[in-house]
Amino acid sequence: MDKKKIGLGALIMMMFTTIFGFANGPVAFERMGYAAIIWYILGALLFFLPTSMMYAEFGASFKDAKGGIYSWMERSLGKKVAFIATFIGLASWVIWMISVSQKVWIPLSTLIFGKDMTTTWSLFGLNGGQTVGVLAVLFILVVAYFVTRGVKSISRISAMGGMFVMALNVILLLASIAVLIGHGGHFAEPLKLRSFFISGSPDYQSIGQMISFALYAIFAYAGLEQMGGIMEEVDNAEKTYPKAALIATTIIGLGYAISILLWGASTNWTSLTADKSANLGNITYVLMNNLGVQLGDAFGMSHSAGLIMGSIFARFAGISMFFAYVGSFFVLTYAPLKSFILGSPKEVWPKKFIALNEHDVPAVAVWSQAILVSVLVILISFGGKSAEQLYLVLTNMGNVSSTLPYVFLVAAFPLFKRLNDVERPFIFYKNPTITWIITILVEALTIISILLTIISPFQTGDWFSGIWTVVGPIFFGVLAWVLFTLGEKKHGKL
Repeated sequence: MDKKKIGLGALIMMMFTTIFGFANGPVAFERMGYAAIIWYILGALLFFLPTSMMYAEFGASFKDAKGGIYSWMERSLGKKVAFIATFIGLASWVIWMISVSQKVWIPLSTLIFGKDMTTTWSLFGLNGGQTVGVLAVLFILVVAYFVTRGVKSISRISAMGGMFVMALNVILLLASIAVLIGHGGHFAEPLKLRSFFISGSPDYQSIGQMISFALYAIFAYAGLEQMGGIMEEVDNAEKTYPKAALIATTIIGLGYAISILLWGASTNWTSLTADKSANLGNITYVLMNNLGVQLGDAFGMSHSAGLIMGSIFARFAGISMFFAYVGSFFVLTYAPLKSFILGSPKEVWPKKFIALNEHDVPAVAVWSQAILVSVLVILISFGGKSAEQLYLVLTNMGNVSSTLPYVFLVAAFPLFKRLNDVERPFIFYKNPTITWIITILVEALTIISILLTIISPFQTGDWFSGIWTVVGPIFFGVLAWVLFTLGEKKHGKL
């Protein structure tokens, strides 16, 4: 009996759940207000849609390759460049782990106390940021311990978190509509044409600063390359996949745009930016709390009842994001690492590093990664910076490291199209000229937004943020080059 193929509806849902992140809306609103909307729409049209078709062609042609995006780039760019680019991609997961290992305590605090209290926590006389750093290291080491023992069922927690997060989207939509009705159709953040194009934030006034925000939009659409390997399971892929990508692009793009707009129904952007307790780590819970308070006000509840409603909303967001963070942390602690190690040249790695234990997990690699992440967490959290700056740095670090591999992956695509010995069961880009034009446009958007994000803190004299924003990709890029060069010296040309 033939295995049931993935249809159009199921593929659209898979794309939506893989890409759409509830927390991206609050972050965008906090950064730029309504002016973020146009960049998220441009991100969908100039990055998400064209690259999704590239990944589909890569995935269909290299469906049996174990190395993921490394295997896609190897034939086009060569083993060394592909290895370095994929290794930089690992930097994005490491930085994601640095960020989430600290952020995971915010939803837990919100769930217990009704708001983010992490800045007031103290262990052994340490301040809030240092205490969260120590707790983050404990979390990293505990997860590594269980992962090396093959505990994979924890990913069910991630699925549970996914259902909660879907519920958050429904709550945002219905509660915002109710708030608007209760307040006579008036938005807390007034709807002015200018505010949809020019942000009130001093960080995004110039053209260059605004273009740098495109990196947030690109990051919000990242991850679809993970679906490149399912092409053979899609029913009538040549027609179904592009149709699904087009529909998913529309749904996700509109979803982000509507999300950003709806936060303005309950929250005044100027008041939000004046709130010193709000930062990129807790912004989702701050906005959810305010949504509950405003809902209570819209229905004529007393102030105390409104505060209770806000606390309920914040706690629901807390439990949702906690499950999502914990579940994904377990999976992403070993999955990208294992895929890369198995797919790249084994001569590059120390033998113990690539050895799988009885649970089919590269234990030495997982522990090495855990120790590296723990050291970086301590360095950053003991850097003496405020929570607001800490989470801004972590967000920018993650954005740069996550999107940098796409520079190499997109550059590899037109070269991949010129290979003559590759079977191509799925072809979307049929015209070489159009392929090159789209490649150049996507590359330009990605590279310029990365460079502007890196340059911005140096221009304002914020060397701490600037250095930490680029330290991940540079460190991992140099480490990859050293590993590959040593491998070539020992085994000859790989």
